[in-house]
Amino acid sequence: MSGRPDSDLTPDTQTSPDTAEGAPETTEDAPERAPEDAPEDLSEADDEHDDEHDGEHDGDLLEEQARRARWAAVGTGIVLALAGTAAALLRVSGTAPALVPVAYACGAAVCALAAVLGARGRTRRALWAAVAGVMIMALGDQFD
Repeated sequence: MSGRPDSDLTPDTQTSPDTAEGAPETTEDAPERAPEDAPEDLSEADDEHDDEHDGEHDGDLLEEQARRARWAAVGTGIVLALAGTAAALLRVSGTAPALVPVAYACGAAVCALAAVLGARGRTRRALWAAVAGVMIMALGDQFD
């Protein structure tokens, strides 16, 4: 006993909510019913139906995914560019070495390039540019 109310019943004697009185309660005794006007081979009918609409559905899905990837690349590039610019401006006014704000500014420029690449649909290149920009900004942080 596991504590569940139906744990002591074997699978072939469990009742389902769709069984009516007088109907057999086990799945072995129940006859299989087929719809009267259903085709004999359902898999062939499904395949024919799927072939008609798969091409247009896949195209829409791919376009939607590409659009989302472009927007993600643009948004990420813009946010990282703004963060790098803000960090560069904060470090210029402080006592940090000159290399620190330069590294932040260069990283921000590379992230801005990533945003432009993302807007043009070059999402893979935009991803790598964003990674490179963040790495350049990380160098500025290490020099600080």
